[in-house]
Amino acid sequence: MPKVLCIAGMVVAVLVAILFILDLALPAMMFRRAYIMMDIVMIICALALGVVSWLTLKEQK
Repeated sequence: MPKVLCIAGMVVAVLVAILFILDLALPAMMFRRAYIMMDIVMIICALALGVVSWLTLKEQK
């Protein structure tokens, strides 16, 4: 079960990162660049979640 949670964390991290990268790249996206700083912080948080999930998955093997 913990491996599934690590993989789910990586999937969520990728989806959140893609969402906010597209929000920065395309002005007609969902949030319409309401807060550029929020986009940047959410991308950083998604990358952090992905790294933590990856390191935890590697540690379990």
